[in-house]
Parts: sequence; structure tokens; C-alpha cells
Amino acid sequence: MDVQLQILIQLVVIGLAWGSIYALIALGFAVIFKATDIFNFAQGEIMMVGAYIAFSQVTFLNLPYVPAFLITLGFIAALAALIEMLVIRPMVGEPVFSVIMVTLGLGNVLRGVVGLIWGFDEYPLPTPFPTDPLNLFGITIQYGHLITIFLTLILLVAFFLFFKYSDLGIAMRATAEDQEAAFLMGMSVKRIFTLSWVIAALVAAIAGVFLAGLSYVKPVMSFTGLRALPAVILGGMDSIPGAILGGLIIGVAENLAGFYLESYLGGGIQEIAAYGIVILIMMIRPYGLFGAKEIERV
Repeated sequence: MDVQLQILIQLVVIGLAWGSIYALIALGFAVIFKATDIFNFAQGEIMMVGAYIAFSQVTFLNLPYVPAFLITLGFIAALAALIEMLVIRPMVGEPVFSVIMVTLGLGNVLRGVVGLIWGFDEYPLPTPFPTDPLNLFGITIQYGHLITIFLTLILLVAFFLFFKYSDLGIAMRATAEDQEAAFLMGMSVKRIFTLSWVIAALVAAIAGVFLAGLSYVKPVMSFTGLRALPAVILGGMDSIPGAILGGLIIGVAENLAGFYLESYLGGGIQEIAAYGIVILIMMIRPYGLFGAKEIERV
């Protein structure tokens, strides 16, 4: 196989692994926004907390990876429910800007708490995945990247089936479409709001554990949530499939830009490539690739 093709395939695989993490984070953004019209800027910090909880169980309590992973999901689900009921629900009816500021403040609080408990050093997260890379036709691929892509694909399919066929999933879609009509049909809108935060937190925690396995557990990993923002905007703020596809596109585009363009355009092109793509798409489709176009009549 041609060397340049081998490099390209390897870059795409790595980009898909990072794009899978972006897709999970973006899914959380889209679920909350679609159900409640709130953009949760603390999504990255919730992801970070999930990674630290898993790290503590594996490292300090010596729990196996899978039980630690499941306990982390339970902890994050409870934390998200408490945040929605105690912090977000009292803000119902307040201006959107006020709610956004609350989520920004929540993110700062979570970062501060993590710093107080675990400090600001970075730590590796022990995983059961093989450390030796896989070599296929001259292409060197880390097992962690392949497993991240595979598990994310399974999770995304599971969430698709949940939203498409389960009673709760259908109720969430109905509430997102028309909250008043859903309430009149006997659905508990408050319960749906709480569930949307729980689901968003769960996918964020999963993304955090995957991200820690690919790099390190560290407080600045919360800013990966901001790097997933272009994925949400690219796919469409109110589109869950769009958020997923946007995450994969951004992950691959960042990796390719970092390898092929950095020598021409200088360092940092990998970090800004996603925003360049979003600007181009917004000029053509202001509502994103799959976002619903809003028509206001006056």
C-alpha cells in the first residue's frame, strides 16, 4: 500500500476516534437544547468530573475498569438530576442569558471542586486495552482508537433506538416539539427535562472516560467541550443526528488539517480548523447541515 495512503488512513482513524468523543459531547449539547432550549456550557466540566470519578475508582480503590465505569455512570446520572432540580429548574421562566450564565458559573464551580480534590496535575487512566499498536497492511493503529470508535458506534445506535422506539424517547421528542401540547397530553415535562440532563451527562461522562484513555485525566480536559461546540453548530443546534455527524466531521478535519496544513499555515491550525469549517457552512446554511429552519411571521 502506498505510504501516503497509509498515512491518510491512519489520520482518518485517529480523527474518527476524537470525532467520536466530540460526537458524544455534542449529543449531550443537542439533547438538552432540543428538550429545554438551554445551551449547557458546563457539559465539558461534567465530562471532566466523570473522568476523575472513574480514575479514582480504578487507581485508588483498585476496582476493575468495567465496574468503575458503571459506577461512574450512576454517580454522574445522580449529579445531573440534582443539578437540573436544584440549579436549573428554579431558572425556568428567566431570560435565556441568565440561564446561560448559570451554566457558565456551574462549569467554573465544577472545575474548582476538581482542582481542590485532585489537584491540577495530569494522570493516566489505566485501561484494559492492549498498549501495543495494531499493524494492518503497514497501517499502525492504537487499540484505544479502534475501541473508542466501536463502542461509540454501539452507544449512538442504542440512543437512536431509544429516541425512536422507547416510550420515554418518544415522550422526549414530543416535549421537544411542543412542551405545552406534551403537558396537555399528560406527560411530565419536568421529568423529561430531568431525563434530558441525565442523558446529556451520561454521554459526557462516557466521552470523558474515552478521552482519558486516549490522553490523560486533567482539569483542562473540560475545554474539549468547547472544541465540540463547532460540531453542534455544524450539524444543527436542534438536530441530534446532525450533532453526531458534525462531531465525526470535525474530528477528522482537525486531524487532517493538523498534519497537512500546519507546515504551511503555522501551528494552531488544528485548533481553528473546526471554526473555519463552521463559518463556511454557516454562510451557506445558517441553521447547520440538519438544523430546522425557523420562519417568523410578523
